[in-house]
Amino acid sequence: MTAQEIRNQYLKFFEARGHAVIKRAPLILKDDPTTLFTGSGMQPMIPFLLGEPFEKGTRVVDSQTCLRAQDIDDIGDNRHTTFFEMLGNWSLGDYFKEQQIEWMFEFLDTIVGLDLSKLYVTCFIGDERYGIPKDTEAAEIWKRLFDTKGLSSGEAEIGSEEDGYNRGINEGERIFYYDGSKNWWSRNGSPETTPIGDPCGPDSEMFYDFGTPHDTAYGEFCHPNCDCGRFMEIGNNVFMAYKKVSESEFVPLEKPNIDHGSGLERIAAAKLGDPDVFKISIMWPIIERLQKLSGKSYESHTTSMRVIADHLRAATFLAVDGCVPSNKEQGYVMRRLVRRAIRFAFDLGIEQNFLEQIVPVIADIYVDDFPEVAASRDEVVAILIKEEKAFRQTIRKGIRELEKMKSEGINGANLFKLYDTYGFPVELSIEEAYKQEIAVPENWREEFDAHMAEQRSRSQTAAKGVFKGGLGGQSLQHKKYHTATHLMYQALRDVLGDHVVQHGSNITEERLRFDFSHPEKVTREQLDQVEAIVNEQISKDLKVSFAEYPTEEATGPLGALGQFGDRYGSTVKVYKMIADGAEKPFSFEICGGPHVDHTLQLFEDDKRFKILKEESSSAGIRRIKAVLQ
Repeated sequence: MTAQEIRNQYLKFFEARGHAVIKRAPLILKDDPTTLFTGSGMQPMIPFLLGEPFEKGTRVVDSQTCLRAQDIDDIGDNRHTTFFEMLGNWSLGDYFKEQQIEWMFEFLDTIVGLDLSKLYVTCFIGDERYGIPKDTEAAEIWKRLFDTKGLSSGEAEIGSEEDGYNRGINEGERIFYYDGSKNWWSRNGSPETTPIGDPCGPDSEMFYDFGTPHDTAYGEFCHPNCDCGRFMEIGNNVFMAYKKVSESEFVPLEKPNIDHGSGLERIAAAKLGDPDVFKISIMWPIIERLQKLSGKSYESHTTSMRVIADHLRAATFLAVDGCVPSNKEQGYVMRRLVRRAIRFAFDLGIEQNFLEQIVPVIADIYVDDFPEVAASRDEVVAILIKEEKAFRQTIRKGIRELEKMKSEGINGANLFKLYDTYGFPVELSIEEAYKQEIAVPENWREEFDAHMAEQRSRSQTAAKGVFKGGLGGQSLQHKKYHTATHLMYQALRDVLGDHVVQHGSNITEERLRFDFSHPEKVTREQLDQVEAIVNEQISKDLKVSFAEYPTEEATGPLGALGQFGDRYGSTVKVYKMIADGAEKPFSFEICGGPHVDHTLQLFEDDKRFKILKEESSSAGIRRIKAVLQ
């Protein structure tokens, strides 16, 4: 059974059980400026898990493309990727544990046809401090299902991951209880770190045993949550059953939710009986093309081929979703992915016209199941080829700079300068230095890493206040700035003209940033006019509310503002800000939230709207930074 067949059968399986099939969200969520990418299947569903009504009903299923770029440098083992698909199904106050577990058991058994003797599960061990019981309910459901197959279903209380390494697995055990560090879901980890006011709950994870030898470097004994690679997590059932109301108290939700996610690549690997996810049907054609182009085998150049296959899948879907390589934010990550892939292509001896031979292979894998890939195929190829040509120029420039360093000597500091200033991969710097024969000091890596650590620290400081998880951006300060952004958008159109269209925004708890189309610098006089309009509208205490409309109606006769390049579904949520007694709203804009309820909230603590800076963002695009102070 191919990965494509698993994806399609999953959607059909849950559709037959009353679930609405929804399209994937783009990798860059325009309504969630608090995170660079869609990093989980549940992230686009957050408003509905928090209680907003969902137009498609209370049962939902999809296959969501995801990107997690935090560990780019670690890609190369047999199971981790930056880009992956999550098969997800949700119950929004509808069914709960029993149906969810039974359905997943049935899907893995009768549809995928996994060897269930290799399936192991984990449950929450409970937490007496907060009055949260051990999840024996989920365990009993699993036990009953395993018994129907004549499989052992012994239970084991593990606790922490470290406890697992000390204890291991006894014969006949299949259901394992772990503590909140492993089997509790919240946007910030275990029960004690769950933010007050957030929904949360225990989860039950599913692991597949590939039977590979245990590596004692990870601990003395193996267990389901071991990192040695024998066990691979293939899915997680989150039982969102509680709300944290104080530092010491959790209360049951009136309508608990189900949030399920299964890794498509990992289920496909389990079906193959091989823990190498790069051998599945949506990865292996890329490896095959790399072998043909290079004349080298996967076995001899495993890491290079894995990195290339992963990074270019991610870059391809970023391009499909409207991202282009650049030196900032999502574009920077995309550029880094592409350039690392090209760098590893050098290891294979592929040094020319690389992307134009690989990207079409990736596109062809997905065109049948994702229409947007088919629609933008040629454009995506062109974008990535352009980036390859730019990187080739960077390499030539880097080599010239490296030659200039001969006189002063090559060290970790100037290798970092090459990397930071020109994007020149340090591995290429070392190779080129050896080709040119000025010797590279033995401690170059320590010095280079120290500069890298300093850069990361600066980046973390700059990003302070931007929450990178799915439930971020819900604070009152975020809502104030989001609301102010809507007001400023309309004010800019009032002052500069209707050609002004949003081209992006970024909101933290400290400020808002807004990109928009305009052919020339905005004068200070014009900025003052925008400020005055925004403050005037805030002072009117506009009421903020939203309604859902058919997309064609919202963007057509109703005239709702949007963002350039956004792709919408059949319906959209439109926020309006209107004064009491007014005939029409001041602001009427497509958006997912969050916002304040009325605009005078922005003036709390005697704050006023103030534009701090106006500058160029790119050709024909201006950028404004503003605060409430």
